Amino acid sequence: MRILVKARNRTVGIEGDRIVSEHGGFDIVVECRDADVRPGLINAHDHLHRNHYGRLGAGPYPNAYRWAEDIQVRFRRRIEQRRRTPRGAALLWGAWKNLFAGVTTVVHHDAWERDFDTGFPIRVAAVASADSLGMTDPIEAPSMGPFCLHVAEGTDHVARDEFSALAETGLLNERLIAVHGVGIKGKDVNRFELSGAALAWCPTSNQFLFGRTVSTKFLERDVDLLLGSDSLLTGAGDLLDEARAARACRVVGDERLSAAVGHISASRLGLDTPSLEPGSKADLILLACEVGEASSDDVALTVVDGIPRVARPDIADQLGVYAQRGQTRHVGRVVRWTNQQGRLN
Repeated sequence: MRILVKARNRTVGIEGDRIVSEHGGFDIVVECRDADVRPGLINAHDHLHRNHYGRLGAGPYPNAYRWAEDIQVRFRRRIEQRRRTPRGAALLWGAWKNLFAGVTTVVHHDAWERDFDTGFPIRVAAVASADSLGMTDPIEAPSMGPFCLHVAEGTDHVARDEFSALAETGLLNERLIAVHGVGIKGKDVNRFELSGAALAWCPTSNQFLFGRTVSTKFLERDVDLLLGSDSLLTGAGDLLDEARAARACRVVGDERLSAAVGHISASRLGLDTPSLEPGSKADLILLACEVGEASSDDVALTVVDGIPRVARPDIADQLGVYAQRGQTRHVGRVVRWTNQQGRLN
């Protein structure tokens, strides 16, 4: 199956799971002159199985450990009810949240799920992770490759002291992707920068839990910045909501923000560099405006591994035989054609 996407900025061909030349014959032609085609976004931090709970908490909290204790009491009944959701359905809830926002690759900060190996609609990065120093004992980091860990998730001495403890473990190095980092202050910012570690930033989740996010001093440093949505347990929505919140801080410019959901994230996670050049993986989206301005309403099409997964209704009408296989879904107020089935030959 060959698909040609004619967007506002350029034309891209797809054959199977790869980008190909725009020349030659195509089975499906999609025209969208009010959006640009670009590589799909990378979400560096989510918990796909926890998005169906909704936001839980009554912060601000001094640290994430106090939040975890509080919600187990305050929201016990809701947690018990939502835990009965079948695992596969819960994972798909997280997948569609991301796909609607133009995310084609996501980091699931938890154990690998069998569902990811067979027809899961979004690409899940195979990246090792552990919860945090206070919740995982012992921490077993891989000998090679990136390693994601919640670090200094809070504003009190518990969160701040966690960073020093991390350094003593030997985990503070260029392979570490530290998630949150709200409690990293003062000289520890210098230490983090010198270590070569990267930061996965989730600003709305931080604000909800702690009433603040990563310090301006930290964001101004020469640290590789990735962007994550976190789950809807604490995050405001999807990755585009995080991007707008990040931009509103007026510290991170559009170029760095785009890199945080693009090539910098790919590099630190050990993924292929996002590209629309022939031979690249066919993970692409149609987006009506810049990442830092966009919402899921601005995503006209999401293609993962060459398979159209989410489309605006007028785009879905152009998808030929794919269009007949989809169904309508809602994520928040956004309504889209969606496709959970595999590739057509």
